[in-house]
Amino acid sequence: MAHIQAETEIRPSSIGKLGKRLVKSKLLILMFLPCLLYYILFKYYPMIGIVVSFKNYNLYKGIWASDWVGFKYYITFFHNPDFWLLFRNTFLLGLYKLLFGFPAPVILALLLNEAKNILFKRFVQTATYLPHFISNVIVASMVTMFLSPTGGLINRVMNAFGVDTINFLTEPGWFRSIYVLSEIWQHLGWETIIYLAALSSIDSSLYEAADIDGAGRLRKIWSVTLPGIASAIVILLLLNVGKILEIGFEKVYLLANPVTYETADIFSTYVYRVGMTNGNFSYASAIDMFTGVVSVVFIVSANYISRKLSDNSLW
Repeated sequence: MAHIQAETEIRPSSIGKLGKRLVKSKLLILMFLPCLLYYILFKYYPMIGIVVSFKNYNLYKGIWASDWVGFKYYITFFHNPDFWLLFRNTFLLGLYKLLFGFPAPVILALLLNEAKNILFKRFVQTATYLPHFISNVIVASMVTMFLSPTGGLINRVMNAFGVDTINFLTEPGWFRSIYVLSEIWQHLGWETIIYLAALSSIDSSLYEAADIDGAGRLRKIWSVTLPGIASAIVILLLLNVGKILEIGFEKVYLLANPVTYETADIFSTYVYRVGMTNGNFSYASAIDMFTGVVSVVFIVSANYISRKLSDNSLW
């Protein structure tokens, strides 16, 4: 009886503390509210449409009145001759982007942190930030112009050194390199913001202690700077691992063509053709659902490995 009475006494006090914390943090909650609404409206609410992948969706009947078919479209996709081609292309594009694109902003942030000239540092930051705000349509147009076999800048330089003209955009072997390099150029500067913020939080006394110990620049980077931003690197790495199969549709669609489908056709472009062009919405939803499930498996596995090997993890 005394135990029940103690619980009833604790609950009001805990609720009161929670209410006080909410009132105290009301400005932070108001700032967070637009972000919360965005995810509810555009990320969580659309998840209701997952049911389409388990139904023979009929546009006239609607989602709920359409016939239930279970895992029919998933099985159809797994038996599709193009399944392994799509999986390979999507995985390799995501993997190359992770291997070459993820370290790039870390390296740039370290270099900017070592720069002593403030004007030069700001110029580099501005110049590398700007491409992030250019739309994928314009970026794809720029890539097409630079790589054009008739008057493109890259081919002109190659011809000046006696190298024959290459039609890059019709060569399947060049597609992945073109896509990854364009992604690095477009998002390099923007992704350094988090690392620069993490670098600014490192205690300057650690660098002073390293100077006293006679450490050079490289040694200070290895012993002070990198450990100081290790948690940010690991967290962003885990998030990027979860996005390996979530390759952006727009740029791939704009740069690819039937000649390069051997290396350029990925899940998102295939879903577009199946869903929007052929009108098979259930099949397209099943493919998209499969991509999401695999991404969850990747990020959970990477988080488990990180938690076992280090103290940094998402949860």
